[in-house]
Amino acid sequence: QLQVVESGGGLVQPGGSLRLSCAVSGSTLRYYAIGWFRQAPGKEREGVSCIDDSGDVTTYADSVKGRFTISRDDAKNTVYLQMNSLKPEDTAVYYCAAEAYGLGRCRAASYDYWGKGTQVTVSS
Repeated sequence: QLQVVESGGGLVQPGGSLRLSCAVSGSTLRYYAIGWFRQAPGKEREGVSCIDDSGDVTTYADSVKGRFTISRDDAKNTVYLQMNSLKPEDTAVYYCAAEAYGLGRCRAASYDYWGKGTQVTVSS
């Protein structure tokens, strides 16, 4: 059974940076696409950034393009989300999810394995 665990969340001031990590265990990361999703209170879950199983295809929400970067290190079984120029509207619980042989699309319904989430709060 694949397990997915997020880390790296926290409190940061507007304009600051955080790097989230998604650690995968129970199988080899290279067989999976990974997606980062977020959900703010009272809002629907949205896809933030996704990467396919090869690492060649990445997808970003318009709201984070140019500020967030997704990357993967298959040797470490870890996917990262570097978040720069953070805004208060980025505040949410961020979830990592895995899809076997996925194409890197940020469609939540396609992802089979989910972490429990990590809180990101952007506030002065």
